Amino acid sequence: MNKQATSRGTRVLAVIIFLSLICVITLLISLNTGTIRLSPLTVFQTLFGYGNYDDTMVLFDYRLPRILVTMLAGMGLGVSGAILQGVTRNSLADPGILGLHAGASFGLIVFVSFFHTLEGMSSILIPLFTFAGGVAAALLIVLLAYDRHKGVLPIRLLLVGIAVAAGFSAITLFLSLRLDEDTYTFAARWLVGNVWGRDWVNVYALLPWIVIFVPYAYFQSKTLDSFSLGDEVATSLGTPVRRQRYLLLACAVALSSASVSMAGGIGFIGLAAPHLARRLVGPIHQHFLPVAGLIGLVILVVADTIGRSIFQPNSIPAGVVVAAVGAPYFLYLLVRTK
Repeated sequence: MNKQATSRGTRVLAVIIFLSLICVITLLISLNTGTIRLSPLTVFQTLFGYGNYDDTMVLFDYRLPRILVTMLAGMGLGVSGAILQGVTRNSLADPGILGLHAGASFGLIVFVSFFHTLEGMSSILIPLFTFAGGVAAALLIVLLAYDRHKGVLPIRLLLVGIAVAAGFSAITLFLSLRLDEDTYTFAARWLVGNVWGRDWVNVYALLPWIVIFVPYAYFQSKTLDSFSLGDEVATSLGTPVRRQRYLLLACAVALSSASVSMAGGIGFIGLAAPHLARRLVGPIHQHFLPVAGLIGLVILVVADTIGRSIFQPNSIPAGVVVAAVGAPYFLYLLVRTK
């Protein structure tokens, strides 16, 4: 048993190192991608304080904040999807499919309807509004999936989530039609997954949510493992099933809502990242939660880099690139689960 555990730990470490290297390579490529080209040598010199004024401005004022937002959001979406799949015991659970993204979209539309601006320090409030929208969607889903005798039924969450997502999407569309032209254009691009957070204030707005809730999810790994055994077995092992399920759902809502608040309504990352992580390192949450976060990070940074570079000077929202790959993968999962 010890030998098997050691082998599994070595495999997890190797996967994390490999994904970290991919992250670094992707980051360097992304820093070099844009309307103004910077050579790898120039990027290194500028990062260490030896670049000229123009290169420093391009790197630190424009590209680096956007890339950091993308990295944080990708990690948040990957971990959020892993939590939801563990809590619901459903391999097809995803923040977008469950309706959390639709609730977050509603929160963002409410924000722009009242504040009419997305710049400056008001950006810090955006994750709060998207979180409130996500919580509203989650509460509605939980209430509709609740059984008086058995509590929240995981099997109901997915179907109820799809219905709630449709309802919130309709309300969001109605409210967006009442916006002015510029704000409506932004909202339309946000809904298809356009990474708009490009300033340091956006990084500061998103960072606390990731720093707080990702470690919390990791420390609840054993609880998520017990959920996979069923509610009755988890209760017999001493897990307060209902309370922990609500807390972990709140954690997933916080991560997904804060992430999409800066990166747009991007789907499929929360679905694909946990699946890929599970195939690489196994089903133990202590092992695959960090890997799911890294995979989500890589997917979103690569998608944003491709979207910004493939049709220069025009750009494609990262959500469109992710959907182009995620939709076939989702269909593959549907066929495979049959």
